[in-house]
Amino acid sequence: MLKSKNIYLRQLKISDANELLDLLKKNQSFFEKYSINRPTNYWTIETQKELIEKWEQNAKQDTEYQFGIYKSDDNSLIGSISLFHVARGPRHSAMVGYHLDQEHNGKGYTTEATKLIVNYAFEILHLHRIEAGVMPHNIGSIKVLEKAGFLKEGIAKKNIKINGRWEDHQMLAIINPKE
Repeated sequence: MLKSKNIYLRQLKISDANELLDLLKKNQSFFEKYSINRPTNYWTIETQKELIEKWEQNAKQDTEYQFGIYKSDDNSLIGSISLFHVARGPRHSAMVGYHLDQEHNGKGYTTEATKLIVNYAFEILHLHRIEAGVMPHNIGSIKVLEKAGFLKEGIAKKNIKINGRWEDHQMLAIINPKE
């Protein structure tokens, strides 16, 4: 478990599937603005359990780490954050991605979660670089990353297909300060 002042991160487990699905369904229209298209069965308990099992296997294989973001005061799941595309060898890098319950936006929780996951990536996983891609109009997410120490590196043109359209992404990164 990774802790900060207001939140903690914990790797998701099968028993979290119902709470995760509730969070996703509650925020479906909000999350879809910034996410890849999902198959209709994504919004089912079976798929969420399958995904959690896959994430557990991926963590064992050192390729992906998926954490729930929980409020410290009431232990409620308010989002998730992940390190994915973990690369070893000469790169020692990963991508970071997150989503947070819309009603909790603007309270600093995602910034706290990002700082925690970056520290985990550098101190525990011994990664060299963490990258993130954000649609340029998603100013809130860019601010989260900048507050966590990420720097803008450029625009990746037509980088990811979201809602049927290829979207540009502002690329940001942070380098392990110990390297």
